[in-house]
Amino acid sequence: MAQLSSSQDEFHIAIVGAGIGGLTAGIALTRLLPSTVRVSIFEQARELREIGASIGIGPNGLRSLEKLGVDASAIDEVSFRQPDNRPFVYLHWQTGEVLKQTVHHNVSDRRHAMARFHRAHLQRLLLEKLPKGVKLHLSKRVKAVQVKPEQNGQGGVILTFEDRTTINADLLIGADGIHSSVRKTFVPDHTLRWTGGVTLRSTFDASLVEGIEGLPQNAVFYFGRERSLFASRLGKGQYTVVGSYQSNVDDPEDPYYNAKWNSEGDLETLRSYYKGWHPVAQALVNVVPYTRIFPNEMGVPLKSMTFHGRVVLIGDAGHTHGGAFAAGGALAINDAHALALALTHVWRAENQSRLSAHQLAQGLDLFDKTRRPHVNRLIELVQRITEPPLDAPKPAETAEESDEDFRKMISSMGDENWIAEHDVEAAFQAVLRDGDSAKL
Repeated sequence: MAQLSSSQDEFHIAIVGAGIGGLTAGIALTRLLPSTVRVSIFEQARELREIGASIGIGPNGLRSLEKLGVDASAIDEVSFRQPDNRPFVYLHWQTGEVLKQTVHHNVSDRRHAMARFHRAHLQRLLLEKLPKGVKLHLSKRVKAVQVKPEQNGQGGVILTFEDRTTINADLLIGADGIHSSVRKTFVPDHTLRWTGGVTLRSTFDASLVEGIEGLPQNAVFYFGRERSLFASRLGKGQYTVVGSYQSNVDDPEDPYYNAKWNSEGDLETLRSYYKGWHPVAQALVNVVPYTRIFPNEMGVPLKSMTFHGRVVLIGDAGHTHGGAFAAGGALAINDAHALALALTHVWRAENQSRLSAHQLAQGLDLFDKTRRPHVNRLIELVQRITEPPLDAPKPAETAEESDEDFRKMISSMGDENWIAEHDVEAAFQAVLRDGDSAKL
């Protein structure tokens, strides 16, 4: 079995997954940690192609990217921001009336206002910002992960791939998504459940929507009771349309009961969902050239995002929140930033080129205390939303009452700015202060 080379003099960090979280981790760790650290990224895909759907990054993620050297001008080249600076605008499904608009609460710099990307464009930007010393390995699908016993202060992780190559690392970062193989190794009983939610996604050239009369310049949600339609410009002349549909998880005859992630959707079915909706909503689905199916899955909060003092999970691998609140990309960026802050703190405190197993475990503990309470709070919120109580009231019987209740429901929704405007550096400093207080 072939082994990829490594040096005894280097502290080797292996990252599994070259998505938003994995690439940001590569940037953050190389930028903030000593030069004796070697960072490698292992991606199962054969190539990083221009695939994927739209992604929104809130102020929390944009601030972290800026701190990590991804400048705002580069972000502006590949993203779209709301002309009126409102993160989310909710419209009535039939009349097009504005039911609710959210605002930024603590965002004084427009560079930190919500930005929307084609996911592949953001991934490409992060890849370009990846320091030259970071090695990206493609076609590396994980087969097994083993934590070596600590002997004489030495230990590590052995990562085996399906091509029969292996790598030794001092620290393993699992950034391999919601179906994480790294998480499966260390939390084998963790399972995902289908929430019943399904999104039908497409991204395409914005020229296809230019002839639509009354098309909003802002990104908007047309909101109905059982479904919604999100539409937005993206960077680099792209546009996205995302239909969201709520299925019955208990009905095996439901068309999405066994739907596969990123499978091909049917355009006529998509268009049928929005018949009778506002003319702009109908026009949007009529110009969509294709659609892909993404069933929403989520899992329970993890009891720890770190394992054996050698392994850490970030992004969807570490918090399976089901994509709620368009928060996944920014959460992964914050995870990477927090991990780099935690390890940097340990390194600065110890002023050495390598960390002992004990010191590394201390750094991972700081990370876990910084991130897990925040992301688990989000998962618990999503659980409450997707699992209504058994005694929940039934919808009003008349159309008039139903529409009135619906309008009240939308207008009363919280904007959950604690997610989008979370300050990960402040959260990390709070953990340090709590630790200092505990020593007194």
